[in-house]
Amino acid sequence: MPQHVLLVEDSPGDVRLTSDALRAVNSRVRIHVAREGADAIAFLKKEGKHVDAPRPDLILLDLNLPGMTGSEVLAKVKDDESLRTIPTVILSTSDAVPDIVNSYMLKANAYLSKPLRLDAFEDLVKSANDFWLTQVRLPKRPKR
Repeated sequence: MPQHVLLVEDSPGDVRLTSDALRAVNSRVRIHVAREGADAIAFLKKEGKHVDAPRPDLILLDLNLPGMTGSEVLAKVKDDESLRTIPTVILSTSDAVPDIVNSYMLKANAYLSKPLRLDAFEDLVKSANDFWLTQVRLPKRPKR
């Protein structure tokens, strides 16, 4: 059974790096990309062009997005009873304490800072995969 990851990221370079790193360690992963916060919410709620979107097993969420910010997306996910059990991990370049505190206040499941070195970034993504998609027991996806 495939594992679905919603990557909410506007940087094409970071989308490619994250996707490549995940696929290198997990052949079952299917990565779905939303480049804006509003598109991520539409995907999660199966609206518009996303009517057939799968429920993700994991959301990797950048904070700095055009339009609706990552924090706003996080708040909507965790306020929605049908979405709040999806593990939502912040994956951001920000190391700012207010961003970290705010993310946890909004009920992020984890906060990961993107390292600058490629090998460190790949290791971080591998660790996230190993933990969230291999070790952690996640709620079963509801039947469609």
